[in-house]
Amino acid sequence: METYRLNVAGLERDLAICPVNDKLDIAAFIIFGDVELTVKSAEALLKKCPEFDYIVTPEAKSIPLAYEMSRQSGKQYFVCRKGAKLYMKEPVSVEVKSITTAKVQTLFLDGLEGEKMRGKRVLIIDDVISTGESLLAVKALLEKFDANVVAQAAILAEGDAADRDDIIFLEKLPLFFK
Repeated sequence: METYRLNVAGLERDLAICPVNDKLDIAAFIIFGDVELTVKSAEALLKKCPEFDYIVTPEAKSIPLAYEMSRQSGKQYFVCRKGAKLYMKEPVSVEVKSITTAKVQTLFLDGLEGEKMRGKRVLIIDDVISTGESLLAVKALLEKFDANVVAQAAILAEGDAADRDDIIFLEKLPLFFK
């Protein structure tokens, strides 16, 4: 198996190279189960982020990162879910298309959670920012509650995302074109 060696937050990891389609491969970055990487990345990102009141993440591989950033900062986090849940009160939704998903998905935010963030400083977290579609969807949900998005941050910026000046990230992750 072909791999890509990543150095991030003082750690080294070998990422499997996986095909997205016949013209593009990506390095699979999975933080699930990698507690050391999650803790170190959360610590490094918190040092780079501005002051915030809440953390929000899409329901994806970024949940452990949001949890750990919440634990280290003492700030509450919320997850924009991929489906409406019975416990949600007046959920709001937006559609999103990501490079790693085959179809359009819908993200939902509980209306009560959204109201907590009204007028507050919110930090949007993801594990990898590539096309930025997930961030746009989360931001659109937060705009429905007039939340003040102070930063968008991820462990990695993939491909052209590394050239953006509106995101905070720890390392670049290349795309592999065939």
